[in-house]
Amino acid sequence: MAKFRKRSRVLDGKYEFDRPIDELETRLQELEEFALTTSLDFSEHIDSLRQECDGLKRRLYSNLTPWQKVLVARHPNRPLAVDYVEMIFDDFLELHGDRAFGDDKAVLTGLARISDGEGSFKIMLVAHNKGRTMKEKMECNFGCAHPEGYRKAILRMRLAEKFGLPILTFVDTPGAYPGVGAEERGQAFAIARNIMEMSELRVPIVAVVIGEGGSGGALGISVADRLCILEYGYYSVISPEGCAAILWKGEENKQEEAAKILKLTALDLKELGIVDEIVPEPLGGAHRDHEEMASTLKKTIMRHLKDLSGTDVEKLFEERYAKLKKIGAYFENGALQASSHR
Repeated sequence: MAKFRKRSRVLDGKYEFDRPIDELETRLQELEEFALTTSLDFSEHIDSLRQECDGLKRRLYSNLTPWQKVLVARHPNRPLAVDYVEMIFDDFLELHGDRAFGDDKAVLTGLARISDGEGSFKIMLVAHNKGRTMKEKMECNFGCAHPEGYRKAILRMRLAEKFGLPILTFVDTPGAYPGVGAEERGQAFAIARNIMEMSELRVPIVAVVIGEGGSGGALGISVADRLCILEYGYYSVISPEGCAAILWKGEENKQEEAAKILKLTALDLKELGIVDEIVPEPLGGAHRDHEEMASTLKKTIMRHLKDLSGTDVEKLFEERYAKLKKIGAYFENGALQASSHR
């Protein structure tokens, strides 16, 4: 019998679109568990139900709205950076602190080793950390980093440059922490400094948006030679809720419209030339099969590390800078206008 993939519970009304799949998965699990307790052959019924479930996933997930994709990116069962650390890397040594204020648990950094049958890389990992349990979420501010988190990140990146290690970042944040203390300690400056210094690092950088890519909080660790995004991730200058609050000033239920106009989905970002690759997720989303998602992501990371490993350092720097300057180009009166970056 095929190994059962743990189903994801629909926790509230936001995930109503996912409920039919959840119900079918529940029936499938119950039938598989019952089949183990009896000598009767239920394989035909199980295969039929599995095909029905897969067909439903395919239909629903091929027609998700931008807002529904945002909800999938935020799904409580979606794999987090710490999950990928366990499933992708052979070794990981966490490094703490920013040498100035403290250790921000919303940013995870450390030395890691990743390998496949054809090669191995020692890398520096920098990732947003949301936390899984409520206690962890509180400690990590739900993945919203303070300025010490971004200082911690750039310290590790400079260390990677010193030893010639490629850098891998996992982006998954609603945005940088907006509290008074964070602003007093230089939140905007810390993010701006990261963007500037990452653009100048003389080692390969691969960034992957594994869930949410919210505002400056995401930008602070996503300047890269290769920027990838998971199929149902999003990457945006502002959250749909924040955009709706500004544009419609108090009107309710405008986040769906905001998500549409922000062009924040993986397909939109690829069309706009902001991301380099969309990493496919398992049928029905990464939250339904962590192991399959980790396997796909590992292959993607290894491919980009191999592609970048032989690139001349100066060429790497020039291409990254040219890529940054190109972002923001737009059409006006039928003509392509260059961005105003210098």
